[in-house]
Amino acid sequence: MKKLVIAIILISIVFFSVGLSVGVFKFFPYYQLDSLKSIILSEENSTRKYTMDDFVYGVDINSLIDISSVDELKIKRSQLIYYLWNQNDLPQEFPTNIQQNIDVSLFSDLKNLKQIDLIEHKMEFGINSISYMFHPEDSNNKIVFYHQGHGGDFIKGKNTIEFFLNNGYTVQAFSMLLLGINEKPIVETEFGPIILNSHDHLKYLESEKFVPLKLFFEPLVVSLNYLDSHFNFDEYYMVGISGGAWTAMYYSAIDERISQTYPVAGPYPLFIRSNYNQIGDYETEHPQLLEIVNELEAYLMGSFGKDRKFVQIYNKFDSCCWDGEYYKIFESTIKEKVSEFGSGYYDVIIDDTHHQHIISDHALILIKNNMEIK
Repeated sequence: MKKLVIAIILISIVFFSVGLSVGVFKFFPYYQLDSLKSIILSEENSTRKYTMDDFVYGVDINSLIDISSVDELKIKRSQLIYYLWNQNDLPQEFPTNIQQNIDVSLFSDLKNLKQIDLIEHKMEFGINSISYMFHPEDSNNKIVFYHQGHGGDFIKGKNTIEFFLNNGYTVQAFSMLLLGINEKPIVETEFGPIILNSHDHLKYLESEKFVPLKLFFEPLVVSLNYLDSHFNFDEYYMVGISGGAWTAMYYSAIDERISQTYPVAGPYPLFIRSNYNQIGDYETEHPQLLEIVNELEAYLMGSFGKDRKFVQIYNKFDSCCWDGEYYKIFESTIKEKVSEFGSGYYDVIIDDTHHQHIISDHALILIKNNMEIK
């Protein structure tokens, strides 16, 4: 009996060790199990998505878009800029810290990599944004701004960075505020000192004189100012995943210098999101922002303009959020609006090749092909 107990204990230790190793070091069958988990979660989601409330399908999309002319679109853009920065024009500043040709071991194995520059912008309350600019050896003279979103450090987007780098694009990679290598400062508020370790905590900084939402966009503004002054890129593109897709979506509405925008697995409009278990985050639920420019208007504003393009990618079987094909509720209306304005391009692509909340290899190829079509 004693030998049997010892044997059971030893076997348990072995199985635990193997399981731990699989989880930590991603040995076989980590990816098989992870894929199975995503499929199961997606199937659970599928029971929810088919219970989408009928009211969603009856919404008058045109009535939600308070833009009927190019002049009104430009007014919307000006109103948004003024709301964020309390001034009529975008900030003209450069990033506060630039370090060229830094050594980053995590990216040392990238092919077609000439050098990495660190670009940091320090803002109010000790909040900063650190991005890396990846220069290719063989360049096509175009740059992609990649935004990781809420998933953590942009190292998690290494596959995306490498893909564009290999295709000749310079890539500037951003993490969401307060994530990755960005600071998590302790700030004084009327409620006492708090540590900002989540973007949802930014709501405690709001005042009549300060709009925290601007912190999501200002690192991009100053980066483009720097690039405009020190480089000669032909075009600026933007790609974002999840929360990074939201950033890309709104930033292209703000700044016409972004010629092509590819939000992947980004949020649906609020009236569709209200059917999900989680409607969104601090920034995506912000009433004042939505009052000035809602998501549908942002799609339109990011699409409009000479040689501008806005292409959304949704994961049909996304295990996290914003799955399904609910884009069909608004897609045709946005396309009609862009066509009426006579300039720009809007489209939606559905990725049905996986069950994860990611930019898949399939989506990367679709994005690249779209970038090359004029």
